[in-house]
Amino acid sequence: MRILWKGFPAQTAIGLAATLVHWQIFFVLSSAVQLDQAASNFAAFCIAASFAFYMNALYTFETGTSVLAYLMFIGVMGALSYGTGVIADALNLPGLVTVSVFSLVDLLLGYCFFRFVLFLGRQA
Repeated sequence: MRILWKGFPAQTAIGLAATLVHWQIFFVLSSAVQLDQAASNFAAFCIAASFAFYMNALYTFETGTSVLAYLMFIGVMGALSYGTGVIADALNLPGLVTVSVFSLVDLLLGYCFFRFVLFLGRQA
């Protein structure tokens, strides 16, 4: 059980920073640029996820991972971010609800994806 949580504090700090990046970009795109929530959430996720991926590869785990694994991560979680935005647009939910819900889902699924798929067995 202890190995499950190894690296979690560093990954959590990086995740919080990435969440801040995500929220800022989402609100700029949805408010200032007037994009819908689906497009804003997807674009913000891609930028924040790239930041988190790079930081985790640099500081949390010993070695990097393949481009294919990174694209798989962006594809799966990006579809989830876009889907969250589509649902929020359809239900006319406020942007704060959209990024809050997605951030919680991303925290849980993103950690599992990084830990058990992308960097499996490569912790420092």
